Amino acid sequence: MVYDVVIIGGGPAGLTAGIYAKRAMLNAVLLEKMGVGGQIIVTDLVENFPGFQEISGADLAGKFEQHARKFGLETKSMVEVTGIEDRGNTKVVKTSEGEFETKTVIITTGTTPKKLGAKHEFAFTGRGVSYCATCDGFFFKDKTVVVVGGGDSAITEAIFLTKMAKKVIVVHRRDKLRAEKINQEHAFANPKISFVWDSVVEEISGKRVVEKVVVRNVKKNEVSEIKTDGVFIYVGLIPNTGFANVKKDEWGFIITNDSRETSIKGIFAAGDCRVTPLRQIATAVGDGAIAAVSAERYIEGL
Repeated sequence: MVYDVVIIGGGPAGLTAGIYAKRAMLNAVLLEKMGVGGQIIVTDLVENFPGFQEISGADLAGKFEQHARKFGLETKSMVEVTGIEDRGNTKVVKTSEGEFETKTVIITTGTTPKKLGAKHEFAFTGRGVSYCATCDGFFFKDKTVVVVGGGDSAITEAIFLTKMAKKVIVVHRRDKLRAEKINQEHAFANPKISFVWDSVVEEISGKRVVEKVVVRNVKKNEVSEIKTDGVFIYVGLIPNTGFANVKKDEWGFIITNDSRETSIKGIFAAGDCRVTPLRQIATAVGDGAIAAVSAERYIEGL
């Protein structure tokens, strides 16, 4: 069988692409390495997706999946993609479950936040540990939060968090920031932001939710505790694009044009795995729709 489109990744971008592909009467299949739904499954509460004032990430992911299934989207879970072979008018998606021949491919594999490796980090994810201030900052109104990192993401998000939190403590393993100078100036001038230099977070602890972090000064090798209601981690994102032999930026994010087409004709990318100024559910959904429509037009031109 030759599919019209193979979608790699089952998050909001992939499921939206599937909805649009099936509405266009394309023969489509969605391949997902884990379970369909993407990273939003582990998000406790979503309040910034239009139409839902308040919904859990798992419930929202379930609604995406139900919508896609309504139009008959075929999905295959626990399938790991290992490569894509370009054969001109067709592509071969190589996976742990065999090969899938298709006219087009839409890559929607998202990213994986780099982890600190701190003790109990995973256990408190969604219970005080977050990797997205835009998503979760509101829950820390008038509270104290720790931001880990010294790059642009960490500092811009620390500044953003001052709109809600009463105090933001930036913990950075060096004695100076890596962020752009203008962002540094804004952070240093903000009375709500303080800095703990030359330090790493080694442990996150609490009872039901985060209550404190244990930090170690890497120069003095001294250990101390910081009381906090939340920990926002910004030590980088890893795009899940290693299998894709298309043009990427220096960090591995896929470069696309306005049609979400990659450097290889017939291969598209959508959502967080591509170069984009904003990584949110809403932008992933828009990307998925554009990629599917672009794939349909590409097929019409074959």
